[in-house]
Amino acid sequence: MLYLFDANVLITANNSYYPLDAVPEFWEWLAYQASEGFIKIPAEILEEVMAGKKNEDPLLHWVSKQKDVLQLKAAVEPHLVQRAVTEGYASDLTDDELIMIGKDPFLISYALADTTERCVVTVEVSKPGKRRQNRQIPDVCRDLGVICMDPFRVYRALRFSTSWTR
Repeated sequence: MLYLFDANVLITANNSYYPLDAVPEFWEWLAYQASEGFIKIPAEILEEVMAGKKNEDPLLHWVSKQKDVLQLKAAVEPHLVQRAVTEGYASDLTDDELIMIGKDPFLISYALADTTERCVVTVEVSKPGKRRQNRQIPDVCRDLGVICMDPFRVYRALRFSTSWTR
């Protein structure tokens, strides 16, 4: 299984439960899993992370150093992005609504390319009552037949431990 990470997975891990300076083992493990091809981040999502660049941000420094192993080396399939937007959100979104959605359709489209071997990973939670640009990634994935899970399921599946070794 290829786990496609949303930007919020890295941001939340660093800000909450696995700060870079407190749990460096997690970040070493993450880079290793990316180098082995189990975890990847689409270029569009990496761009989103880097766009939030602040001076002396340890997460952005780490992402910059690991970009080559983290980045999914695949070209986006425009028809799948379009499908994610029209079937996942709405077929008649305004420009303002598209801006609010951000890069989520790109993330979902990479998983749509192989719904049996690719999985979207996000900290977003299902909110089935949300509509149009307010829909959550898990709900869009469900409607499109894409596997979606929270990061802790991935950490368990790939056996993260602070005592892990290569």
